[in-house]
Order: sequence, then C-alpha cells, then structure tokens
Amino acid sequence: MSNNCITLVGAGLAGSLLSIYLAKRGFDVEVYERRSDMRAEEISAGRSINLALSTRGIHALDEVGLKQEVMRIAIPMKGRMVHDLNGGLAFHRYGKDDTEVINSVSRGELNMKLMTEAEKQGVQIHFNRRCTGIDFGADKVIFQDTKSKAERKTRASVVIGTDGSASAIRNDMQREDKCAFSQDFLEHGYKELTIPPGTNGAFQLEKNALHIWPRGAYMLIALPNLDGSFTCTLFFSFEGQPSFARLQTEADVSRFFEAQFPDAAPLMPTLVEDFFANPTGKLATVKCQPWHVAGSVCLLGDAAHAIVPFFGQGMNCAFEDCTVLNECIGKLRPDWASIFKEFEALRKVNADAIADLALANYHEMRDHVADPKFQLKRQVEFALEEKYPGVFIPRYSMVSFHRIPYSVAKSRGEIQADILHELCDPIDTLEQVDWMSAERLIRDKLQEKLLDG
Repeated sequence: MSNNCITLVGAGLAGSLLSIYLAKRGFDVEVYERRSDMRAEEISAGRSINLALSTRGIHALDEVGLKQEVMRIAIPMKGRMVHDLNGGLAFHRYGKDDTEVINSVSRGELNMKLMTEAEKQGVQIHFNRRCTGIDFGADKVIFQDTKSKAERKTRASVVIGTDGSASAIRNDMQREDKCAFSQDFLEHGYKELTIPPGTNGAFQLEKNALHIWPRGAYMLIALPNLDGSFTCTLFFSFEGQPSFARLQTEADVSRFFEAQFPDAAPLMPTLVEDFFANPTGKLATVKCQPWHVAGSVCLLGDAAHAIVPFFGQGMNCAFEDCTVLNECIGKLRPDWASIFKEFEALRKVNADAIADLALANYHEMRDHVADPKFQLKRQVEFALEEKYPGVFIPRYSMVSFHRIPYSVAKSRGEIQADILHELCDPIDTLEQVDWMSAERLIRDKLQEKLLDG
C-alpha cells in the first residue's frame, strides 16, 4: 500500500481534526471508529467533562478553516466565579483583559462538526469498527465489527493511533516491547451533573464565567452551555470522609450538596437522579515512550499522553499535536520515520510538562483560589505583565493565551513563582509592592522576551 494512504484509529476530536489536516495535504485518509456515528444518535450525558477551548486549539481550527464555525457554538468565559460556603461570590479574571478568555464548547457538537468537515474533504470514516490489535510485521490493523463481531485485517502502511487514553494501538506496542508505559490515577474521580436553564432559557448563573465551588479536598465546577444550562462536574475522593463511597442514599446526596454547595443545590432539580444515573469517572495521567515504531505507526493525543482536565488543555494539547505533526509532514514528507521522530522530539517534552502543570492546577483550583494571598499574587502578576510586556507573562496566560511551548511555560512559571513569593510574602496589598526589588528580580531572573510558538 502506498504511504500516501493513511489509516487513523479513532474518530474523536484529535483523529477527526488530524484527518482534515491530512486530507488537505492530499493524502487518502481512512478513519476507523469503534462507536456508532454520533450524528445519528442522541449524545449521552455524564461521560465527559465540558471542554475549554483556548488559543492552541483555536489556532489549529483556524488552520483547517473551522475557527469561525466553531466559535459560533462557544461561550467565552472571562474568569472564575468562586462560590464560598455562604453563597458569596468573587470573580477572578483569567487574563489581563477581555481579549484573554477561554471558551466553553460542547464536546459532542465539536466532534460532529469535525467529522462532517473531514468527510467534506474526502475522508472515509468507518463506524462500529473496534481496533483489537495491530500486526507490525504484516502492516495490518485488526478491526472487529461491533455489531456482527466479525474480525477483519486491514492493510495499512502508515497508522496513527488517535484512539484515546485506552489506546489499542499503544497496548499492542507495549505487548511487543515497543514502548514503555505509565498510568497514574488520581485518588479523585468525577461525576457530571446539571443545572438546567431558568425561565425562558435564561442562565441561572453568570453566563461568561467558569463557576467553581472550592472546598479544599474536593470541588464542584460548572461550565455554560448554549441552551442556558450548565454542565457541572463534582471532583471528589473515591474513598474516605467525605467521598463518593459515603454518598450511598438520596438523603446522603441531598444533605451533602445542601451543606457544601448551598447556592448550587436549589438550582439542580434532578441532582439526586443525575448523581445515581451518571457514571463516576476516573482521572489519570498517561505517559509512554517512544510514541512511534519506525515510519509505520505513531501515537497522537490522549493515546500518547492523556492528562487530567484541570488546566483545560487536554483537547488543546491534542490539537496542537495535529498542528505540529502537520508542520513535520510539510518539512520531511515522504520520510515517515523522520516525520514521526521529529514529531515526538518536539512534543514529548511539552506533553510531559502540561501533564505536570495540570496536576498542579488541580491543587490551585481546589485549595488556593479563595486564599487572599493567592488573589494578591494574581494582581501582582498582571501588574508585572503590564510593566514588563513579553518578559513577564503569568503562567496561566502562557499556557492558555499563547503558543509558548508548555515546557517553557512550566520552567518559566517556576521562576516567576519564586519572584511572586519574594515580592508578595511580606505584603498584603498591590500598593505595597517593592517595585525596585521587582525590577532587580526581573532583570536577574527573566532577561529574555518570550516568543509564541
């Protein structure tokens, strides 16, 4: 088979986007997806955390001509709306102004738009085809028809696994000793819940914010949907006190939410039903290496580097994978071994960095957002960014509003955290900042300007 023919395993967000990139480069692309076509079925709730689309993902969508269409189904979120135990509210802006926002978007709606565009570009998507393995020696991928259960081997000279964190392609790479693998689960899981629209479809909470109820060991978040509803996600320990294990009855659930989320509970009329009907999901960080086998097989997106969702970068990181792989193809085509090697060299260090940053951001969201010292540091960050543009950029902004490599954002963010600690530890207000010390610290520790990717 010609290496102009590309086989993708998985028609999720990354696979569908990548297929568009490849088709636009003139490749013959076939995508195999274990699920049925979601465009012909009702999307089930409770199985995915709402997506936060930001600069890296928007850049990729722009490159394939879908930015405007997708942004029409997105709701900008300008910051976090923090809800305290008494129902008090505090708004914390994400960026320096309204040009720096993240966008709430439906996973299902976005996936359907990507699949439809892929088919317009000539991509063939085969649904109900579950990958059960790969024969590396024969260049064949094995698929099972999920309806008839019949198996078929499909010849494929170039295979890209975009089949998610439980990747069948990666599993066979492991079995053949072609890659090392680690999977670290959080002690916390998640459950999706709903705040429905109010009267006449009105939003019952501030529309342009990500709502968060931080409670130390756990938290509830809510992201807006176009129909006026909010998709809520409870991040909670599996075991211990309190935990999912302790909420066994309808009364347990009602008491817990009324006590811990007193302003949210009255807005959730189907809370108890949703709590017991929707699954409790697990959260894990997946790392592996290498991501490719010569020039025949490569992993991309969650198949290579699944991360926890607390920086809102899982999809954005996978979309940036597509951008970088497309650039490697443009530079090195038709040498797939070199393409995959270059792609992994560019992305592995950055995927590891955002995995670490996502875990750190969980503790920030859960434990620190309501802390006055944390809020002071955010004020000082924005002041430093204004005073030293291009030199001091808040870590959150480097990740969400720029295309600065994640590894640079991580290392630079650690230096900036030290600067903020030194400036903010002895003070209580922005007006008390020692700007001469700030000048010295910036000069000594952050000399060069940052460049976007």
